[in-house]
Amino acid sequence: MTHEGTAQNMERLRSKTTVREILDVATGFEAAARDFYTALIPKVTKRIRYLVEELATEEQAHYNLFSTLAQRTDISEQIKAEIERPASDSKFSDCLHLPDLGEQPDDQAVLQYAMGREHAAMEHYTELAQTAPDGPIRNLFQYLASEETKHKLELEKLYYETVHRGGGV
Repeated sequence: MTHEGTAQNMERLRSKTTVREILDVATGFEAAARDFYTALIPKVTKRIRYLVEELATEEQAHYNLFSTLAQRTDISEQIKAEIERPASDSKFSDCLHLPDLGEQPDDQAVLQYAMGREHAAMEHYTELAQTAPDGPIRNLFQYLASEETKHKLELEKLYYETVHRGGGV
């Protein structure tokens, strides 16, 4: 009986995380995305270069938001708060591992990767917005969920045009 209770407590602890840990992972996610897209800019076709440039800029803006938030002393207690680890956590963390798309990546491969990444971010930030404490942190996650949803929809539209209309971007 005691052993079972210990196992349940361990599982409960594993399901918790702090807002600080979430911010650290999200900051790393955004930095990895920014660097990935920045490195892709000279490699992609001119048809999607503008999009890759926009994605790099957006990821830098998200990185800046997380970095600024982590430095704010007025929310230090919220940052220490424990919240439920989102179910999307492992999928989100998996996006830190970036693919090698080669020196001349195919537009379709770039768009597929970007759509998957934006989808993972959208799910993760949506889930975090539902569990984060009220205030600036929840507002940030709601904002980012909305941003990632817009990015995903834009990418899906471009992907459809590229794949189903023979590249009429």
